[in-house]
Amino acid sequence: MKASRIEPAQRVSMVKEYYFSKKLKEVARLNAEGRDIISLGIGGPDRPPHARVVDTLCEYAHRSDTHGYQPYVGPVELRQAYADWYRRWYGVELNPANEIQPLIGSKEGILHITLAFVNPGDGVLVPNPGYPTYTSVSRLAGAEIFTYNLKEENAWYPDFDELESMPLDRIKLMWVNYPNMPTGAPATHELYEKIVDFGRRHNILIVNDNPYSFILNDNPISMLSVEGAKDVVIEMNSLSKSHNMAGWRMAMLASNAQFVEWVLKVKSNIDSGQFRPAMLAAVEALKCDSDWFDELNAVYARRRRVAERIMDALGCTFDPRQRGLFLWGKIPDAAESSEKFADNILYNARVFITPGFIFGSNGERFIRISLCATEEKMEEALTRIKQTI
Repeated sequence: MKASRIEPAQRVSMVKEYYFSKKLKEVARLNAEGRDIISLGIGGPDRPPHARVVDTLCEYAHRSDTHGYQPYVGPVELRQAYADWYRRWYGVELNPANEIQPLIGSKEGILHITLAFVNPGDGVLVPNPGYPTYTSVSRLAGAEIFTYNLKEENAWYPDFDELESMPLDRIKLMWVNYPNMPTGAPATHELYEKIVDFGRRHNILIVNDNPYSFILNDNPISMLSVEGAKDVVIEMNSLSKSHNMAGWRMAMLASNAQFVEWVLKVKSNIDSGQFRPAMLAAVEALKCDSDWFDELNAVYARRRRVAERIMDALGCTFDPRQRGLFLWGKIPDAAESSEKFADNILYNARVFITPGFIFGSNGERFIRISLCATEEKMEEALTRIKQTI
């Protein structure tokens, strides 16, 4: 048989397989060999949504009239629930008719926003360290990537003098993420004001990825609360972390009506509407009151204390003011690299943690511990690490 000469598109060579996709296959292989790996790597909540959310899903899934294709913009009830949620928790007014677009997860939104606003050759500002998908999607779109530094000595905030020195006339879009992943740096209104001002003065679209504002954080903030932000900002939000609905793929973006319309043009040509019972269940999730978040955060607070003890056992240092679903720590000076440090823990202590290098060069001397394992499992991970070191 003649060998095929079919080659992939050039864009395939611009990206690598996602680190967690590759590493989790290795973890699965180790588990198949009986190694019993404790995973503190992925930020996937291990607890269920509110019982009322699951009940709503089941109720509507049993109906005969809820299984058809759904509108690309989602049902009115869902958009109204997102608007009510933003008003209640962030003090932001959104028009549910044209300023909100449901998404099949925030990761999907990164692609759709990029395709809607970025031409091949346009510049995109990506944080270092930052979520790897900002970089990979920009590459797939043929954008020119400009990384901007987030550094420990600057509290993991942008250096605005550095930003002003960049070729801003070539830059179309800037990715922002606070509370920050992976560093846990909190958002402040003052920081958001500076970022919005930067975007307005240079005609740069600011995209704020905001899924962590309810986790171990007493002051949820939206960038859209800044006066005039809708003119230059798109904000994404998600129920994955805040409502334990990661597998449900329920997220949204909010901005002015024109920006939302442009994203919808792209989205409606790529995917279809979501499962109606899941969207109606999301409406129930968005009604959760402060008791829900208090209970959820009490669990994460206990886990966070164990994660801090793990960092101490590893000889790592960390900022206790961090927010969000992870703990970010600096590895000892004697450690060769974050990758080798994390692999040593994986192979010898049988605990999987995330090396910081995957988030960019500024993450090279750091590791990240997820809080998405039971307190008992985290205590066991601590015991294994102490016995290994």
